[in-house]
Amino acid sequence: MPSIVKPLVTHPSLVRNNLGLTIRDYEGSMSTLCAGCGHDSITAAIIRALWELSTPPHMLAKLSGIGCSSKTPTYFVGGAHGFNSAHGRMPAIATGANAANRQLTYLGVSGDGDSLSIGIGHLCHAIRRNLNMLYVIENNGVYGLTKGQFSASSDVGSKSKKGEANKMAPIDPIQLALTLGATFVARSFSGDKAQLVPILKAGLAHRGFAIVDVISPCVTFNDHEGSTKSYKHTRGKHHVATESDFVPFANEIVGEIGPVGATTIQMHDGSSLRFTKVPEGYDVTDRMAAIDYLRTHQGEVVTGVLFAEEGVPEMHEMNNTPAEPLATLPFSKLCPGSSALEALMADFR
Repeated sequence: MPSIVKPLVTHPSLVRNNLGLTIRDYEGSMSTLCAGCGHDSITAAIIRALWELSTPPHMLAKLSGIGCSSKTPTYFVGGAHGFNSAHGRMPAIATGANAANRQLTYLGVSGDGDSLSIGIGHLCHAIRRNLNMLYVIENNGVYGLTKGQFSASSDVGSKSKKGEANKMAPIDPIQLALTLGATFVARSFSGDKAQLVPILKAGLAHRGFAIVDVISPCVTFNDHEGSTKSYKHTRGKHHVATESDFVPFANEIVGEIGPVGATTIQMHDGSSLRFTKVPEGYDVTDRMAAIDYLRTHQGEVVTGVLFAEEGVPEMHEMNNTPAEPLATLPFSKLCPGSSALEALMADFR
């Protein structure tokens, strides 16, 4: 059995960032996800982005909910603060943590099931508060931990592993974010690291809520003929009456999305996904133009930074909170006593 513990020794020639740290210092535990999972490619991109930005590990707060995607924070920046919340509640936990300590960098990782079903209400309110965080959705169109049921992002007509076709219209997190007023909206593909890393860096640097929807094919439950978000793997045997699954090794699918036109990425089963980048001269500050562009390119996965706006106040600016983090304020200021409460209530009488 191979060890799942990473070696402590690092190569002396590894490049160091402005903090004197190597990229190994931004890694976490070994992944326990399926071999070939797109989520691991996203982890590698997050590690690269944080290292290139010279983010101090102790100043990073990484959060997640429930699902395959929510295991991702375990696999990067082992020295950061972390919180694995209940299903769909990650935005609420991030809001509370940000309210207490605005000095940390907040990075939340969620899935299409975690964000667009049970957690959609919390996501909507994080957007309207313009919470200062990077929110990454690892979008594979299925519930991977519970045998691959359709998620809220599954396309109409997409077939499940058992062959039935999805009949319900999908929720597009990008159009949802645009219509709710999100101030940074982007989409990418887990296999295009050259595009994903800069997008993540831009999202981390953004003042306010930055949402990045990353198409991340599932190698286990969305790999069959008729699926619109995955690629097929080879089975050792066909066991109709069991719930057990054999997950063979699958090479990671990578591809660079061209600057013009649509780029077709071939999946393992012969099916394909079509990706396109926004054109030269695209105005990322025009919200309605972004919505119109998405609607005129239906059937394609439009990637890149789709919208960005820096002038909207973030949560602390909206609420006029003190510059000093609430977590560091003395109890006498947080609870000034009954006389201060009486004076405050007098203004409402």
